[in-house]
Amino acid sequence: MFKSSLFIGTTVGFLALVGVASAQTIGADMHLSMTTSSYPAMATSTQAKISCVGTAVAAREATLQSAMTTHSQAVNAAYAARATALSHAYAATSTAEVNAEVKTSWSTFSASIKSAQKGWRTAKQNAWSTFRSASHACKAPASISDEAKAGLEVISQ
Repeated sequence: MFKSSLFIGTTVGFLALVGVASAQTIGADMHLSMTTSSYPAMATSTQAKISCVGTAVAAREATLQSAMTTHSQAVNAAYAARATALSHAYAATSTAEVNAEVKTSWSTFSASIKSAQKGWRTAKQNAWSTFRSASHACKAPASISDEAKAGLEVISQ
């Protein structure tokens, strides 16, 4: 009887240990499944934030591209107008007329270029300001933004 109670006691003790180990394993599995099930939600949230910033970047880039096209057209028009005005100036017959028309040609050209530059700067500032507001609303980590590269933006002639 002593042997059997020892065997039963050992078996109960063993089962108790197995039960604790099983409970710990099940608990660990539940923790693991709860933890990993929260990762997709976090990943989705991060993906949504990244996508949100991507949308803000796309809008900024489209605005900048449009503004640069407008700027380039204005600069090209200024050069074309200057060429026409200078051609007309050098068709004049007197030195006084040539000097007056050359002066006017360059003055008009300068005003046109300054206006194009101002338009570009304003559009660029507005695009970046709108981007900063939109990307801030995304609540994404700052590390995914390309805002630090803003200094590489084309500076008007």
